[in-house]
Amino acid sequence: MSMPKTKMARREAIEGFLFIMPWLLGYLIFRLGPLLASLYLSFTNYGGSGAPKWIGLDNYVYMLTEDPRFWDSVRSTLSFVAGFLPLSLVIGLGIALLMNQKVRGILVFRGIYYLPAVTTGVAVALLWQFVFHKQYGVLNGILSWFGAPQIGWLVDPNVVMYAFILMALWGVGGTMIVYLAGLQSIPSELYEAATIDGANSIQRFWSVTLPLLTPVIFFNVITGLIAAFQIFENAYIMTSGGPNFATYFFGLNIYFTAFRSLRFGYASTIAYILFILIAALTLFVMSTSRRWVYYAGEKE
Repeated sequence: MSMPKTKMARREAIEGFLFIMPWLLGYLIFRLGPLLASLYLSFTNYGGSGAPKWIGLDNYVYMLTEDPRFWDSVRSTLSFVAGFLPLSLVIGLGIALLMNQKVRGILVFRGIYYLPAVTTGVAVALLWQFVFHKQYGVLNGILSWFGAPQIGWLVDPNVVMYAFILMALWGVGGTMIVYLAGLQSIPSELYEAATIDGANSIQRFWSVTLPLLTPVIFFNVITGLIAAFQIFENAYIMTSGGPNFATYFFGLNIYFTAFRSLRFGYASTIAYILFILIAALTLFVMSTSRRWVYYAGEKE
């Protein structure tokens, strides 16, 4: 005799719930729990010991009206994002186009370009700290061959942001790999048809490659935007927010406020402002996607 459908459905539901239970518990304990706890702490005065003292919106008012370090972190973070994100999208696409060629040894070159993306952040920071050293740095050594003066890449507030953008672009291999996957998914028949119609390589790029890559570009914009706003370890190791707070990014502001000043409540406030800022910009980009992202096979 077969099991009744309602009983079978109930059993399947229980089994499915048991399968997802480890992930669900991990999410509740290590993600949602701290997220809600930090939201509560953002409305309190909490120094890491004792009971948090509820102060309402005082942290948010102080941050927006009296804290100059908050606006330093806003300025430096937005400057980094505005400089890094467009360049990473363009350079990543250019490298992907080169890596999409059918030449001998192309897999080796792909691995070389992708290697910086999987290198630990601390190792990258130490490497580039040596590259940017004013007196002994490799970069200034190369510039000296052309008679250029020594540049204080990490000590001059006017140029330090360019150094961080250059360093971040070194790890553009992750963006390149995603572009490469998108390029290899474009049917070759479309290029053949465009060639028959008389299109040259530039016309094929603008008429075939770029429109079909818009979903990949959209993905890279979202992930790159989120990652750029969370820059931390490189600045912590190389400059600690200096010189003159020129690299005092949001991540550094949160860390120093929480673990040096022991103002965990106020650090939670800054963290939630960062969360709101990232969410707002992400939603804005997503709201514009219908105007410029093309999905093959999607009905108008």
